[in-house]
Amino acid sequence: MTTVGALSHPPRSDSGSVTLFLVISVVGLLALVGLVVDGGAKVRAVQRADTLAAEAGRAGGQAINVPAAITGDAPTVDARVAVAAAQDYLTRNGVNGTVNVTDAGRTLTVTVTSTTETIFLGIIGINSMTVHGHAQVTLVRGVTGADT
Repeated sequence: MTTVGALSHPPRSDSGSVTLFLVISVVGLLALVGLVVDGGAKVRAVQRADTLAAEAGRAGGQAINVPAAITGDAPTVDARVAVAAAQDYLTRNGVNGTVNVTDAGRTLTVTVTSTTETIFLGIIGINSMTVHGHAQVTLVRGVTGADT
């Protein structure tokens, strides 16, 4: 009994299978790099939006209602001036946002909306990401702590 017939077939060619594997791996790796790079950019953009909101709140918090402060009343802001100062800070830094004065002029709430461009995700059609920042500033009086 001979097996010559089974051995006479040429071996199957595997050419191209490594290339296909490499292409799929590179595409997956690029997608992963894109998520890391653009995800990091989004984290930085959110941190920037939060920082700008806090700074705008501080700028608005400087608009103290002077007559009330002189008489020793609880610290409050002149709402119109505080909102204008915070909005001016946001405008000078190139972002849009809203400023609200609540709690009888003792609290400023700032919300910022910003857009950041993507680097790698533009390949799949995501060219920008919108982020939001938030800060709440409460006026207090005292050297060693809050004294109302």
